Amino acid sequence: MSAFWSWFVIVLVVLNIAGCVFLLWYTSKRRGSGLPQGETTGHVWDGNITEYNKPLPRWWINLFYLTIVFTIGYVVLYPGLGNVEGTLGWSSAKQHDIAKRKADAEFAERYGAYASMPLAEIARSPEALAVGRNLFANYCAQCHGSDARGARGFPNLTDGDWLWGGDEDTLLTTITHGRIGVMPALGAAVGDDATVTAVASYVQSLSGRPVDPALRAVGKAKFDVVCAACHGLDGKGNPALGAPNLTDDTWLYGGDLATIREGILQGRRGEMPAFEAVLGPKRIRLVAAYVHSLNAGADAAGPAKP
Repeated sequence: MSAFWSWFVIVLVVLNIAGCVFLLWYTSKRRGSGLPQGETTGHVWDGNITEYNKPLPRWWINLFYLTIVFTIGYVVLYPGLGNVEGTLGWSSAKQHDIAKRKADAEFAERYGAYASMPLAEIARSPEALAVGRNLFANYCAQCHGSDARGARGFPNLTDGDWLWGGDEDTLLTTITHGRIGVMPALGAAVGDDATVTAVASYVQSLSGRPVDPALRAVGKAKFDVVCAACHGLDGKGNPALGAPNLTDDTWLYGGDLATIREGILQGRRGEMPAFEAVLGPKRIRLVAAYVHSLNAGADAAGPAKP
């Protein structure tokens, strides 16, 4: 925190402690003054509930003093006065780091055997697959869904269709370093509204959908000039760029004419964050094995021991 807020907390804590000490001292000093002990104060409720003038016993007041002593000892040993660390040097961040190092060491000892195994082989281990499933649920399901079938703008990981490729090295790279997929807005490059519709119709035809032949012809001519650089002349895409295959009827945002037009006019941008710092290589390998097992073509049919 800033120096101002640090001093604000320090002054507030010191004033509160000093105020408690003064209040106890002042009330103890007046124990013999005022109304005689044992007499009433004159306050009566409900006809028979009477308030007596009976100060706290000395041992009870001393307990309050002990709480103040405990508080002073606490703020001396532990951080409680702004940016002052305390004589023990403890902090929640340090405690977290210690716990994390311990957990990482235990994880490495238990699952280190999977570090050099192929993903398909890891996916046959029920134990490894269970850990990968739990990690996926914690870190990946927010975007891809608990069933890994994705949503609009988030890829389905179970259908065998990969934007960047589904081999082991590519899958590990994707989870480790993340991906950024960008399709620029091409409305100006394609032309007027009618031409955009023609290109969208041609894109629909690539996946076998029936379209107007005249529109398809116009759209193909413009597609070959503007879109083929990324998607290829045959429309089968380019995994090196993350450009999707337009011929397989698998759509990330939708395959209707309006959605395709929207993509051409406004472009698309998709980003998957990097998990290298969050998960580390060993956990990433287990998550990748789980994702590999979800794929229809993954070799994860039968369980096997690691």
